[in-house]
Amino acid sequence: MENKESTILKINQAIEQLRPFLHADGGDMEFIELTEDAIVKVKLLGACSDCSMSHMTMRAGLEEALKIAAPEVIAVEAID
Repeated sequence: MENKESTILKINQAIEQLRPFLHADGGDMEFIELTEDAIVKVKLLGACSDCSMSHMTMRAGLEEALKIAAPEVIAVEAID
């Protein structure tokens, strides 16, 4: 990864753009870390933390948005 700080900035901007949609469903997410192997770790909050659809939201929504904003991102994982 060339510039970790730049990538983290892009990740946070993408999360901010998705946040209104998460809030509409009573949820939220928090950026935790960007690993050395370009995996983004997030914590699902509120309704997102126990939603049965959160896995699909991660893949279809957040992961795709992050890969567009920061192509160096390989995957997104939710942690407890």
